[in-house]
Formats: sequence, C-alpha cells, structure tokens
Amino acid sequence: MSKLSNPQETINVIKKHDFQFKKKFGQNFLIDPHVLDKIVDAAQITKDDFVLEIGPGIGTLTQYLCERARHVLAVEIDKNLIDILAETLSDYDNITIIQGDILKQDIVAISKQYNEGKPIKIVANLPYYITTPIVMELFESRVPLDNVTVMVQKEVAERMKAEPGTKDYGALSLAVQYYAEPYIAANVPPNCFIPRPNVGSAVIRLSCLDKNPVEVKDEKLMFKLIRASFNQRRKTLQNGIANSPELSYSKQDVVAALEKLGISPTIRGEKLSLQEFAALADELKG
Repeated sequence: MSKLSNPQETINVIKKHDFQFKKKFGQNFLIDPHVLDKIVDAAQITKDDFVLEIGPGIGTLTQYLCERARHVLAVEIDKNLIDILAETLSDYDNITIIQGDILKQDIVAISKQYNEGKPIKIVANLPYYITTPIVMELFESRVPLDNVTVMVQKEVAERMKAEPGTKDYGALSLAVQYYAEPYIAANVPPNCFIPRPNVGSAVIRLSCLDKNPVEVKDEKLMFKLIRASFNQRRKTLQNGIANSPELSYSKQDVVAALEKLGISPTIRGEKLSLQEFAALADELKG
C-alpha cells in the first residue's frame, strides 16, 4: 500500500470505497508528509512506545505511527472507516483497530493490556468542537498519560498555551496548564487537508506533569472560581465571582479574600495566575 500522505492515494481510497465525509465527525484527512512527520516527532514516539490514536480516519497518520512505535491501538468512531482501515493498514502487524467512542473506552485497562500499566502516548486528530472535552476528560480522569499530541484549531492551541494578561488567556489555558505543559509543534494551513477546513490548525503536544504545579485544598472550587472569572471577561473578578450561579460568595467575601492576599479587588480574572487562583480558593474555603 502506498503512503496515504500522497493526495492521489487518499483520493483513490475515497473513490474506491465511495466514502462520504460526515460533518458530525469533523473528517478532514491530512495529505502533507511534513506535517505528519512533525506530529510523530512532537509526540516523541520511539520503538519502545505503545500509542493510542484517536480518530485515525483512513489511516494516514496511523501508517507513520506504526513505522515508529512498538504498537498502535486506533479507536475510530465511524463504522464506515473500519474496513478501509483494515485495507490501508494491512502491511503493518503492530496495529489494533477498535470501532467505538473514545469516551466509552477503559483507557486504564488499555494501558494495562498493551503497556504494562505505564503512561501511554496519545495522538489525536478530532473534530474541533469535541477536542477540548476529550482532552479534559483524559486529564481529569487521571488515566496514565505521558503526553497527548493533538491537531486543534489554531486559536485553541494559542489559548491552551496562553500566559496571564494576554488576550488568549482564559479558563482553558488554566485547565490545561494545571495538568500539562503545552508546546505548539506546528501551524497547519487548510491546504494540508482533504477536504479543506475553514480554519487554520495547529499541532500541540501536552506533556503531562508528574504533579500539579499548585497545591489547592479544593480543586473543584478553584475551577468554579476560574470559570466565574472568565464567563464575563469585562467584569471585575469580585463581580464575576459574586454573580456566578455556581458559587455562593458575596462581593464582600471576595473583596476580603483578595485584600488578604494583597490583590486589588478591581482586578480582572485574566490577570491572575494559576497560583493566585489556588490561593484565592484556599482563602475562600478557609
């Protein structure tokens, strides 16, 4: 089987199987070998590695993963792609294909079966509307992860990596950086896909941290405060938290806590670091 990174090969496979792209699955197949190399390099895959791939499509990236990794388990939600994958990956003996929804898979059991329970590497090319929920589910469920390398909308990658005080900084930045260190490996223009998406894309690697960068008494409270702070970006922190339906603190409670921490009550959430949100959560909890 020729490499699917050759656009003509991808077109041949699509025509042969009369494959119809489904908008709900966000199906855009990569056709740029340089981008594929960058993804595999970013994920730091070696011959010792087991890789879980989410959303293999017709197997374009999977071919590259199989050539670098010890074993690849590919989870594909679209039933119509399973027979195509069996054909396009027939040259490889280190691939397992599962049809299903990644959110319904027991990744801890997968890690035990294929990787002796050690942290695994995940590579994903997902519909952009569901990328963030899946990434956060992986982090929050505390499955054993080494890194997660995903193709996302360019703006989402920039938000994941953003620092306090910048226009892209928000709840997603804080949530991702609580669990991982983000690194943008490549920007990917629309012409690298069939069909072309309407937005620019980026490859981002999220290297999972051995321990969270801050200690906080109540993790859930901290993230409620973060959400409240960014739900209405133009409001001050005290007003955002006081108006949140998730929280029951008065404006006076928030002002007192902020003043105790030496933070101005008129500050906006986008100026606070993860450490400051953790300190605020501990102060309000106390």
